[in-house]
Amino acid sequence: MALQTLQSSWVTFRKILSHFPEELSLAFVYGSGVYRQAGPSSDQKNAMLDFVFTVDDPVAWHSKNLKKNWSHYSFLKVLGPKIITSIQNNYGAGVYYNSLIMCNGRLIKYGVISTNVLIEDLLNWNNLYIAGRLQKPVKIISVNEDVTLRSALDRNLKSAVTAAFLMLPESFSEEDLFIEIAGLSYSGDFRMVVGEDKTKVLNIVKPNIAHFRELYGSILQENPQVVYKSQQGWLEQQINHIMDPPGKNRDVEETLFQVAHDPDCGDVVRLGLSAIVRPSSIRQSTKGIFTAGLKKSVIYSSLKLHKMWKGWLRKTS
Repeated sequence: MALQTLQSSWVTFRKILSHFPEELSLAFVYGSGVYRQAGPSSDQKNAMLDFVFTVDDPVAWHSKNLKKNWSHYSFLKVLGPKIITSIQNNYGAGVYYNSLIMCNGRLIKYGVISTNVLIEDLLNWNNLYIAGRLQKPVKIISVNEDVTLRSALDRNLKSAVTAAFLMLPESFSEEDLFIEIAGLSYSGDFRMVVGEDKTKVLNIVKPNIAHFRELYGSILQENPQVVYKSQQGWLEQQINHIMDPPGKNRDVEETLFQVAHDPDCGDVVRLGLSAIVRPSSIRQSTKGIFTAGLKKSVIYSSLKLHKMWKGWLRKTS
């Protein structure tokens, strides 16, 4: 039954993808419509599907998509693909979202991001918006053979593990680790105060331990700073044995290693993450009012608040 469901979902995702221009370096779908979540997002069958499309040439891609899917865009479509790309790249977190779209019988939202912008975020955590999405289980539908992109995807996961280690004690469970990783991109996110269920991180992790293990298992097995007892679901680290990694071009990981010897390193990392996430989440959400249009923004925000209200009722009942 599980295999049939997986195959059915894969066919659905591919059919939806066929409605868009093909020039994608990476396409993935994420969220409660793909991976079961606990709490108010548990209705997987009717949940909105969240897609991200990574493109090498956003002007050309938006030009083709405007011809195919003119109705997906807000009033900004009249400004043309160059202005849309400028808004995408220069405001918020470098993503242009079209929301509340009916496609192949499913309600979807899709974001478009430049390949170069994504790689920068994966390596340097400029805003941790899409990089943060990719630190949690996602269903990759399409990816090209770009070695730089694939390397950056892997580096992002390794950096997430290193950051989580700095906020954990010497011994901890798999679940503890995955909760820290899943929470990285929510640190300082204003939507966790207004619009998102406060238990969102727990709801993401608890039903999906196996998917997190699949994503991070080999990284943990190969990591020299931790003993990973996979059978027991337990880890032991010796953070004081971390030495500066070789090489000069280690991006986020290099910065994390530099603070590892600070006894308050966990707090330092949390403050640093908040300083990255808070402004980018505010700017991206503000941009969403224009890219989605006022009507869709009101509807989308109402759905988020309704979900938060349901979560609050569950906890108080």
